[in-house]
Amino acid sequence: MTGERDAKKKSKKKKRGGSKRKMTVEQAVAFRSVSEWVFLDSQSPSSSLSEWVDDFGVQKSAGRRVVFELHCHSKFSDGYMSPSKLVERAHANGVKVLALTDHDTLSGIPEALEAARKFGIKIIPGVEISTIFNSRGESSVEEPVHILAYYSSCGPTRLEELEKVLSNIRDGRFLRAKSMVTKLNKLKLPLKWEHVARIAGKDVAPGRLHVARALVEAGHVENLKQAFARYLFDGGPAYAIGSEPPAEETVRLISETGGVAVLAHPWALKNPVPIIESLKDAGLHGVEVYRSDGKLAAYSDLADAYGLLKIGGSDYHGRGGHSESDLGSVNLPVLALHEFLTVARPIWCGAIKDMLQSYANEPSDTNLTRITRFAKIRVPKGNLPPSQGEDLIERCLSSWLTVDERRNAEFEDIRSRFLNTSIKQASAEVILEKN
Repeated sequence: MTGERDAKKKSKKKKRGGSKRKMTVEQAVAFRSVSEWVFLDSQSPSSSLSEWVDDFGVQKSAGRRVVFELHCHSKFSDGYMSPSKLVERAHANGVKVLALTDHDTLSGIPEALEAARKFGIKIIPGVEISTIFNSRGESSVEEPVHILAYYSSCGPTRLEELEKVLSNIRDGRFLRAKSMVTKLNKLKLPLKWEHVARIAGKDVAPGRLHVARALVEAGHVENLKQAFARYLFDGGPAYAIGSEPPAEETVRLISETGGVAVLAHPWALKNPVPIIESLKDAGLHGVEVYRSDGKLAAYSDLADAYGLLKIGGSDYHGRGGHSESDLGSVNLPVLALHEFLTVARPIWCGAIKDMLQSYANEPSDTNLTRITRFAKIRVPKGNLPPSQGEDLIERCLSSWLTVDERRNAEFEDIRSRFLNTSIKQASAEVILEKN
C-alpha cells in the first residue's frame, strides 16, 4: 500500500511539471532575452533570476520569476475590478507583465499604466475585439470570433481608424444587449434594461456577462454558468448578434496599426480549423493554447501546423469563486514567451518609430497626442527647450526597447530632428516625469 501511495504521489508530481531541472541552452538564451525586456527599467536584474524549469519548460522560481498575464478584463468592459485594482492583484500574484485586454475598448489602459508604475509592472496595451467569421461555401455560417490585439507602449498607430471600428462595435453591443433583454422577456423571464445598464456601469458597452449577472440578481438562474448554458450561449434562445466586423478585416487592421493579432479561446469555436486557416492568410500572428489547466494539445498542434505563436492567459474577470482562473495562473513556457516577443518587438518598435517620425515631420498637437495618449505627460503653456524632445523619445523607448535597439540609425535621425524642434503646447496635459 505504501508503495502504491508513493507511486501516486510521483505521478501527480509529474503531471504538475515534475522535478526542477536546469534549463537547456536554448531555454537559458530565451529566458535571458525575455528577462532583459521585462526588467529594462531595473538595475542588472539578471544576476538574481532563476534558470530552473519544470518538465514543461516553465520557469521555477529561485529568484525573480517572470510571469506574463496576457488576457484579462476590467470594469471598462465586463470585468468586476478597476484597472488599478487589477494591477494591484496582478502584483500580489507575482505578475511582471500584464496585458489589459478589455472587450472593444482601450479606455482602461491609462489607469492601468499609472497603477503599474507603483508596482513595477510592465503594461502591454491590449484589446479583445469582437468579430464575426463567415465561412465560405454553399452553407455559409456565421460564428463569433474574438481577436486579441497587443500594442506597444505608445498604443496603436492610426488610432482614429481603430477607435472608429471599436466604437461601432460598442454601439452594437448596446443594441445587442437590449435585444437579449427583449428575448428573455418573451421567454417569460422579466428583466429590465435599466438593470443591465446599471450592472455594466456608466458609458460601458454591456455584454453577455452583464445580462447574465442581471439574470442571477433577478433570481431567474442560480449562477452565471447556468445563465449561459440555458439562454446566452452562442445560438441560444436569448442570444443576439451586434455590429461586429469581419474577423479577417479585423486581423488586417490590427497588423496595419502596429499590433500583434492572436485568436482568443479557440476551444470555444465550433469549427476552428477553417477559421484559423483563413485568419492566418489575413495576417494572424498567434493562437491561445495555454490555460491555467495546461496546454491544449489539439490547438497547439493547429498552431504548429499554421506556423502561429502559442500563448495564453487567464481571461480573468474578477468574478471570484473557485471556477475562475486567477491572474498569473497560466504558466507560459520561456520558449513561448521568447517566440512571442521575437515576433512582437519588431512590430512594436516599428510602430513607435512611425509615430515619432510623424511628429518629427510635423510637430503638431495631434501628432504629440498620438505619442503620449497613454502617458501621464503635461506640456505647459509656451514652448519647451528642444532637449525635451529627446526626453520624450527616451520616455517612449526606455522601458520598451533595449539600448542597442533605440540607438539605431533611424532613431538617431529622429532624435537629432527633435533636438532642432521645440515641442509646442498640446491638448494632451503632461509633464515629462523622470524615473
